[in-house]
Amino acid sequence: MTTASWRADVLPGYEARDLPLPDALPAPGEPEDAGLVATLVRRVADRDTDRAVLYVHGWNDYFFQTHLADALAELGFAFYAVDLRRYGRSYRPGQLQGWINDLDLYAEELDAAMEVVTADHPHVTLMAHSTGGLIGAMWADRRPGRLDGMVLNSPWLDLQGAPMLRALGTPIISGLGQRLPTAALPLPDSGNYARILHASLEGEWDYDLQWKASPTAPIRAGWLRAVLQGHQRVAAGLSVDAPVLVMCASRSDFRRAWHPELRQADTVLDVEQIAKRAVQLGPHVSVVRIEGGIHDLVLSDEPARSTVFRELTRWARAYLLPSPVPAPAPDLPDAAPPTPAR
Repeated sequence: MTTASWRADVLPGYEARDLPLPDALPAPGEPEDAGLVATLVRRVADRDTDRAVLYVHGWNDYFFQTHLADALAELGFAFYAVDLRRYGRSYRPGQLQGWINDLDLYAEELDAAMEVVTADHPHVTLMAHSTGGLIGAMWADRRPGRLDGMVLNSPWLDLQGAPMLRALGTPIISGLGQRLPTAALPLPDSGNYARILHASLEGEWDYDLQWKASPTAPIRAGWLRAVLQGHQRVAAGLSVDAPVLVMCASRSDFRRAWHPELRQADTVLDVEQIAKRAVQLGPHVSVVRIEGGIHDLVLSDEPARSTVFRELTRWARAYLLPSPVPAPAPDLPDAAPPTPAR
């Protein structure tokens, strides 16, 4: 991999570096010289550790959840995140935001990120959200022995909707995605999720509205076809060999008109499908449902947010972190033999 240097990131206390993608090709209509890269971000460490978390965002997203990195640092993990090609820090003018026509192509940036991370931290856990969870699970399935664990935050493991509608829709999307891969699909965005999250609306989170837009960037047929192919892989069963934690909200709510109850539900994915498909990821999967959680669980209102971090901590201490060495038992005087009964 081409040597790159760390630079100050847009987030205070973080650094970033480019991950060149020499095999990546521009999509139809993109400028030839736009330059396809991924971006690796790291929290500036305040202590040495051999353990790290590599975080992968979802659709219409990038890494900005610094409170997540802080919580993991408290547990003893170095924190890294990757902005995938055409997302966030990696987006270049003229590119089709978020575009990909094969999710396996993301192995190029994940392999490059792992090369950097494992140079200093041999024990790595992958953490991923939504579409990133699908990408990360398929990558981990084909990289046995690389991870200590995997944490998936509301992973997109199946197409939402009734089974019959999904069965009818998949061939149509697949055909369109093959014939007209960059065609934008007329999928409306209610704006409710941004209203839940962003500080300029009714949320508490300040993030870049160009990198995490509302309405979202166009969803294109070839991209959705690639996602459906990933869903089919999960349905057939993956074999991730590391322990997996899957977390999702306790309920979904897809109503389009605004209601305050949307603040305590996943408004993006069907959580019942997430929980059902989670067991297809590998032989060792833990599933946790978060009461009052939203789609990105770490951005939920309290008390759900604290529950997310409490469950993450409990799982990490059980499967990832070394157990404390028990103190030696004190020397006790020899016990007197029992007095025989009379």
